[in-house]
Amino acid sequence: MVQVRVAGVALDPDGQRVVLLKPIDSLPGEGSILPIWIGAQEATSILIAVEGAVTPRPLAHDLMRSMVAALGAEVDRVEVARIDDGTFYAEVTLSSPRGTQAIDARPSDAIALASRTAAPIFVADDVLIEAGIPDVLAVDDAEENIEEFKHFIDDIEPEDFRE
Repeated sequence: MVQVRVAGVALDPDGQRVVLLKPIDSLPGEGSILPIWIGAQEATSILIAVEGAVTPRPLAHDLMRSMVAALGAEVDRVEVARIDDGTFYAEVTLSSPRGTQAIDARPSDAIALASRTAAPIFVADDVLIEAGIPDVLAVDDAEENIEEFKHFIDDIEPEDFRE
């Protein structure tokens, strides 16, 4: 397992959201980056958590964090454990008075929860080897993308979260 951080959330050329995970010991423009395509709501939720933005009402991942805490549990770690036919699989490891439990999760939900609880995020070595791509993002590009996402967050309306 390799510990990673959320390097950003981006839009691919087709307008699909992708979360970018980068090993914590790699510098920008070096090593690999793991792109995982996610839904719009999950992307927004991750961005809000990473940016430390405040929402008027709790989002689903805020609710998850509150429920975990209300049950006396803690999120120990999140793992992107495997990839099968292009689908990523993750686990959230909780510790509680009942012991330690690993819970199956979508990577986007696991990452959003970890981003709210400061839990470490890990990626299996095999997953990074199979799906990782070289990080060629320059620091200037990263700053431009961050500004673009800040504008995205500023334009979010509560109606965007209704199903």
